[in-house]
Amino acid sequence: MADPAARVSGRVTVRIVPKPWGHELIWAATDRYVGKLLHIRAGHSLSVQYHERKDETIHLLSGSMIYRVGDAAGAELRDVRLKPGESFRNVPGTVHQMEALTDCDVLEASTPDLDDVVRLSDRYGREGTNAP
Repeated sequence: MADPAARVSGRVTVRIVPKPWGHELIWAATDRYVGKLLHIRAGHSLSVQYHERKDETIHLLSGSMIYRVGDAAGAELRDVRLKPGESFRNVPGTVHQMEALTDCDVLEASTPDLDDVVRLSDRYGREGTNAP
């Protein structure tokens, strides 16, 4: 049965999750959606990853990044230059990676499947895990 407090309007607790590339600020988390702000430090990148269930859209607020994307695991990734104000949607199965050329702030809106991460490669040694 769902938590009755989950259906109450009001202030929410914001969580900051440290990452080797910067941090995530989770500002919304419900059983229907999640809202995050990702701060990626210049020269760092997230894993080459995909999600089995999670559907997400990212929006570059500030900075300059290379967004690598492929249609499926094993597919060649193509570089997409995102500029501030541009967004990109990843449906489940889309392989993707963000690399910050400068410090970047990225909004992410997604389904609530936070543990649904399949890491194909990772410069911080987290391949295949759901570790932070």
